[in-house]
Amino acid sequence: MTDPVPLMPLATTTTTPVAALRCPNMLAIASGKGGVGKTWFSITLCHTLAKKGKRVLLFDGDLGLANVDIQLGLAPEKDLGHVVENKLPMARAITRYDEGGFDILAGRSGSGSMATLSTEKINAMRGELIALAQNYDYVFVDLGAGVDRAVRQMAGPAAQTYVVITDEPTSLTDAYAFIKLSRAANPQAQMKIVINLAATPNEGRKTYETICKVSETFLGYTPPMAGVIRRDGKVRDAIRAQTPLMTRSPNCEAAQDVGVIAAQLLSD
Repeated sequence: MTDPVPLMPLATTTTTPVAALRCPNMLAIASGKGGVGKTWFSITLCHTLAKKGKRVLLFDGDLGLANVDIQLGLAPEKDLGHVVENKLPMARAITRYDEGGFDILAGRSGSGSMATLSTEKINAMRGELIALAQNYDYVFVDLGAGVDRAVRQMAGPAAQTYVVITDEPTSLTDAYAFIKLSRAANPQAQMKIVINLAATPNEGRKTYETICKVSETFLGYTPPMAGVIRRDGKVRDAIRAQTPLMTRSPNCEAAQDVGVIAAQLLSD
């Protein structure tokens, strides 16, 4: 683990609070920085909950750089591009992922039109997703990396957001930026920290303490920790094989750690 680094607060900006309709069974998964395992965590958490009998939908909210289908080796006939460009009802773009026992609303990677959607179109998409949520126990929105308008707008309706972090300094600073801007837009936004790729549980807790301290100091907000996921070579193997970890190596350390987070969610 790298030594904890002091995180500087972002420059104060004027942010207009965004009123968003809250959806109690919708959860967002964010990271701030790419490459920290956010999409893998989204897939694995959904699969874990589905194995426990829950009805789950995973929405690929990484507009323009979607990759949920790629990680799973899927080629969906319909995706969000059809919803936006062809005005296809969102329900008809859902793909059933039989191996995992959950549904997927795939995005469209490399689409300029998806990456630059207007506020109005994103609001319409959110509204349709909220309506779909009535058919599920949980709807997860796998957000794009970063802190831009579209990312924060897609996170708006979520009752809770998991922020996935590693011990890299850039991951910590970008996660802090996401928390800061999200709380500025909605002071009631609830977030939980997931530490991924931790060498040990203790090292993961140290990483959490770093982000927690800067959030408390500059925002007066203490995001609770959802859990620590240990670094596990089985994860890399599963991603390369385009196979879910819970199918390929369901008893490995990383799978057990995600199971703990899922159990906590079920008990909330």
